Amino acid sequence: MQLDFFNQGLMSFLQHSPTPFHAVSNMESELIKAGFISLDESAEWTFKANGRYFVTRNGSSLIAFTVGAEPEDGVRMVGAHTDSPCLKVKPTPEVKQKGFFQLGVEVYGGALLNPWFDRDLSIAGRVTFVDTEGRLASGLVDFKRPVAVIPSLAIHLDREANNNRTINAQKDLPVILTQLGENEDISFREILKSELQKAYAGAAVKKVLDYDLCLYDVQPPSYLGLNSEFIASARLDNLLSCYVGLSSLLNAANDGENGLPTTMLVCSDHEEVGSQSAEGAQGPFLMNVLERIYPDSQQRAKVINASMMISADNAHGVHPNFSDKHDNNHGPLINEGPVIKINANQRYATNSETSSLYRHLSEKLALPYQSFVVRSDMACGSTIGPITAGNIGVRTLDIGVPQFAMHSIREMIGSKDAFTLYKVLAQFFAEKSLKVDRI
Repeated sequence: MQLDFFNQGLMSFLQHSPTPFHAVSNMESELIKAGFISLDESAEWTFKANGRYFVTRNGSSLIAFTVGAEPEDGVRMVGAHTDSPCLKVKPTPEVKQKGFFQLGVEVYGGALLNPWFDRDLSIAGRVTFVDTEGRLASGLVDFKRPVAVIPSLAIHLDREANNNRTINAQKDLPVILTQLGENEDISFREILKSELQKAYAGAAVKKVLDYDLCLYDVQPPSYLGLNSEFIASARLDNLLSCYVGLSSLLNAANDGENGLPTTMLVCSDHEEVGSQSAEGAQGPFLMNVLERIYPDSQQRAKVINASMMISADNAHGVHPNFSDKHDNNHGPLINEGPVIKINANQRYATNSETSSLYRHLSEKLALPYQSFVVRSDMACGSTIGPITAGNIGVRTLDIGVPQFAMHSIREMIGSKDAFTLYKVLAQFFAEKSLKVDRI
């Protein structure tokens, strides 16, 4: 696979995955094309050596895996998350002011709010409804076109805007959808009903009951820079890692008949709000799957002991205008390779052995890598890495592609780094032994 081909696939995935539900649906499609079998959590599971399988939960989390012939080789796991900070539509969102029809929104995760103003916004997500036969059903909607906006207040009405403009999430963020006449009324659920019927021809939608909807910027991903050395997009944190993990897993699956170990991709929802949900990394989803692959507790313990998880979640690259925000010796540079993330207080789960395993694989492939430690006078973020390590007791490495503008509506990475991570993860999935001898 060549660099530009990989990046075009990444950008297409980002563009067509405006919500976790769409991301999981798109990954399902790719897995099915590659011969993976969809599993139902409510049914019995049976496996065969070198078999390919996947299971979803809530439509927003996914675990895909291949079954190796030798359980004692352990499981090669790559973890990522499907959610990104955004604005979500409230359950009773209708706001009517001064002839405008607006939607009330709630901030999901630690979003940078200023970049949401003056953007061409659309709406996407899952809608649950009752049909004309009285049955409950859900479907995905995506307006795709720009239908909403949050206009900035003109500087003439706020002369301190460039010095001290703060955002009140309740008051300042309701989005404008349309204008209404004096006696005109409109129901957002009726709008959704119409969109469902467009998306699913012949759907007998009687009434929309509820939804899980996000606003998103319709501007597509693109190359950036004089030499196309950057990529700009929404949701790079962390759909980039989902795509890299999926591509690496499919690469390994194509070699699956050569006796490779068990490989697994874990894409969890709700990381941006703490991961504590049935489908989040702090929930039981991963362990539930491992228990069904390895129902004997003794064997499962041995398998986990031989396994390793690589938690892939983007890292903070050194911003040239704010380089003092980094430790001088640990400032990752864009396009200089993936970043091993380390924290003495276990905000990242990397230890010297898991770090060395990644360094060893990279050096075998002659590929670059970097390391990141937060400044000692600053708080450190976290990932699904420590959560997964704590939940199931697996050795874990935290790694990520360096990026700018994390948690903005539009983020930026180097155009080389995701492809580098893909090649190392493909090697990780193929690695026969992850053993580190202790002398």
